[in-house]
Order: sequence, then C-alpha cells, then structure tokens
Amino acid sequence: MQQITTRTSKSAGADALAAALAQFDAAADHISLEAGLRAVLRVPQREFTVRFPVKRDDGSVEVFQGYRVQHNVARGPAKGGLRFHPRTDLDDVRALAMWMTWKAALVDVPFGGAKGGVTCDPSSMSSKELEALTRRFATELEGIIGPDSDIPAPDVGTNAQTMAWIMDTVSMHRGYSVPGVVTGKPIAIGGSVGRADATGQGVVYTIADAARRGGFELDGARVAIQGFGNVGEATARLLHAAGARVVAITDVHGGVADPDGLDVPFLRRQLSEHGTIAGAPRTRPIANDELFGLDVDVLVLAALEGQITAANAGTVRARILAEAANGPVTPDADPILRSNGVVVLPDILCNAGGVIVSYFEWAQNRCALAWTLEEINDRLSRQILAAADAVWARAAADGIDPRLAAQAIAVERVAEATRLRGLYP
Repeated sequence: MQQITTRTSKSAGADALAAALAQFDAAADHISLEAGLRAVLRVPQREFTVRFPVKRDDGSVEVFQGYRVQHNVARGPAKGGLRFHPRTDLDDVRALAMWMTWKAALVDVPFGGAKGGVTCDPSSMSSKELEALTRRFATELEGIIGPDSDIPAPDVGTNAQTMAWIMDTVSMHRGYSVPGVVTGKPIAIGGSVGRADATGQGVVYTIADAARRGGFELDGARVAIQGFGNVGEATARLLHAAGARVVAITDVHGGVADPDGLDVPFLRRQLSEHGTIAGAPRTRPIANDELFGLDVDVLVLAALEGQITAANAGTVRARILAEAANGPVTPDADPILRSNGVVVLPDILCNAGGVIVSYFEWAQNRCALAWTLEEINDRLSRQILAAADAVWARAAADGIDPRLAAQAIAVERVAEATRLRGLYP
C-alpha cells in the first residue's frame, strides 16, 4: 500500500508580513492616504491555497501545499515569482505579493503584484519529482494565471526549467503554445536574453549609482555578499567584472572570505561542481554574522527576509547596504542603520531588475519580437535608474530615507490607479 503523508508548516512568514505592513503604514501616513484606499491596499485582493498529491520516486505519495496571492491589479496583470522552499507559507506569500505591487509601480511597469509558492524542500527532490510537483501545481493554478491575468516567474528554489514545465503544462491543456503565461523561460521557448542575470544586473546598476552619489566608484570597492543563488551569483560576477573586490560570500552551507578579493569565476565553478562554495581552496571560512559586520563599502543581502534586525544592525559597517533579496532588513533595524550612516538601497528599487526584464520578456512574447542583450540592458539601465532618480529626489525633497521615499512613490501610483478605476458596484 502506498504511504500518504501531509506536509504542514508553521507561520514562518508572519514576521515578513508584519514588516511589509509596517512599511506600507509608514508610507500611507507620510502621504496622508485616505482611510478607504488604505483599507483596500493593505490587504490582498485574492488568495488561492491548494493541496495536491505528488508520487515520490519510492512510490509513496506526499501531499504538498501551494499558494498564489494576487495583492493588487489596478495597474495591470498580476506579476510575481513562484518559490519552492520549506519556509514558504501564506503570510510569506502575502508579504512578497505586496512588495511586488510596490516594486512594479516604483519602476513603472504595467503590472500589479502577486507571489506564489509551494512548501517543499527542492534539494531533497529528484528532477522527476520536481517536474511532477510543478506540473500539478501549474494545473491547480491554471484558472488564475495567464498572459492577461497573472504571470509567474522564477524565485527562490525555482528556475528557467520550472517555468518551462509550467508553460508546457498550460499550453498542453489549451492546445496551443502560451509563451506569455510565465517569464524567466529558457530562450529556446520564448525567454529573453538577459533575464537570468536581470535582478543581479539591476542590483549592480543601483549600487553603482548610489556609490557615485556617495563619492566613490565600484572599481576597487570592497564588497561582501550574503547569498550565492541566482541573484547573489550574478551580482557577485557582475561586480567582479566591474572591478569591485568581492572579499566575502556566504551560501546556505557556509561561506568564504579573502581580504585580497575572491576569484568569483572560480567560485561559480566550485558551486557547479560541489553544490556549495564552502571550503573552496585558498579561502578562509566565514559565517553570516561575521560577514554582516565586515568593514566594506557595500554589503549585498541576496538571501531571504529578516536577516538584519535590531539585534545585529549595529554591527553593520558598510557604507551601502543593498537589498538584493526581498525584505532582508526589518523595520526595527532601519533607524539603527540610518543613525550609523548606512545607506540602505530598498528592495523594491534595488532588486527590481527582475520584474523590469520580465516585463520586457512578456512584451516580446506579445509582439513576437526578440531584442538583443544590448537593447535589454540599455532599457533596464534607463528604467531602473529613472526610478532611482525619483527615489533620491523624493528623499531629498521630503527629508526622508530612501525606503520611505520609494514606498511613498509606489503607494501613490497604485492609489492613483485605484482612484481612476473607481469602485465596481
């Protein structure tokens, strides 16, 4: 007889949701948002929870729980990643969907915000099991995702192959190819050049811009990076190519450091061959706590939410803290960092390169076009730096920090779209 188990999880995302709501409330207070709109924008428009069985390679059946939350679609179709991670829960997805709404609005792409995921450990699953899980989850979501309604993308624990399975599943059910149902696909089936590195590329553009505003250049700057997944690896590689000295990197298994600068291309090969950079030759080990306190020009957080809190914010000595992940700095840490002169590049600006190039991919799919890498990066640079200019100008004009400036701009734009559309009877 097949064994059937049910997977459950604690509310690991409660802190993330509390942080997202605190940031929204601060922005709403700053712009004197009316009570009705505050009530509308403070909660998700739609939440979808599913439970579905997957047959494991050993013949057992496990029931997984998945989510899709659409926070707001006033400015266009919902947009946001799908993550496969043991900590994924409904509160986590709610927070991430809200952040996606503000991110899309801040960088002025015509999307609303969504997020989704499955509570699972992809590292413990075979490729066959991951394909089965993905295709079944896509089938459960098919009624709410589509090029005109909600467009998923890769996130933590998912990648281009995951998106290919989703696209194929939806296409098989509809009887024709639907490339625009997801972004972050392989180039061979309608993906865009530049999408794999897009988030990291945007992080580098915003860091370089902030560095210039702070009176220094990337060339020769000392950088520490938490996270060496899709975003962290691309950020490290692109910063290294720009002449920065990456002195420390951590991943889920450990970390490496070298005050003279790490060989980032070698670490990329190390990760590919060994599944981790920990223990790489000619480096010394380092943990996150030490990495956060290094005397560097730039600290990049490219892992998960809630990494810098009031408990450790005082140890951060970087001139610039770049939020390459979503919500890595908690609200109670922000005033400590600010008082210590640490400039925080807020997540909805810093890591928005992914949603910008996802928009480019979606637009190319809609028009049956293919832009070059030079066109993609030029458009990305112009769009994300225009948003950076708006953030810095608003911060200076209102005498506020960049996070509140970014949130205020984004909430104003979504609120205005909501006002113009009105309330359906």
